[in-house]
Amino acid sequence: MPSRARVEALIAAVEKGRFVEAIEEFYAESASMQENGEPPRAPRTRLVENEQRVIAAFARIEARCVRPFLVDGDDVVIHWQFAFTAADGSMKRLDELALQHWDDDRIATERFFYDPAQMR
Repeated sequence: MPSRARVEALIAAVEKGRFVEAIEEFYAESASMQENGEPPRAPRTRLVENEQRVIAAFARIEARCVRPFLVDGDDVVIHWQFAFTAADGSMKRLDELALQHWDDDRIATERFFYDPAQMR
């Protein structure tokens, strides 16, 4: 079960734009992520590779946690808002919920819920 301080540390890393480092520090080696109804991707090495591809596709990515976040035993829900800025200056916003299941102090599974139309 994660402590609130551990979840706060994850949020701080993401809000600082330390996306890859957050995966390396807070996700279990066998962790999986799932976008809406897509198949999950795993393990952590694949999560890092995917994150690097996303980062490379944009000139800037900003993240903000909309508080409060919820901790219920091993389960955590975080409401995120992202702003993705392309090289041409155009911007897309994403509002999502991340449902995480933690194993001790690392994320074992994470599923994102959002309207994909936001990224069009």
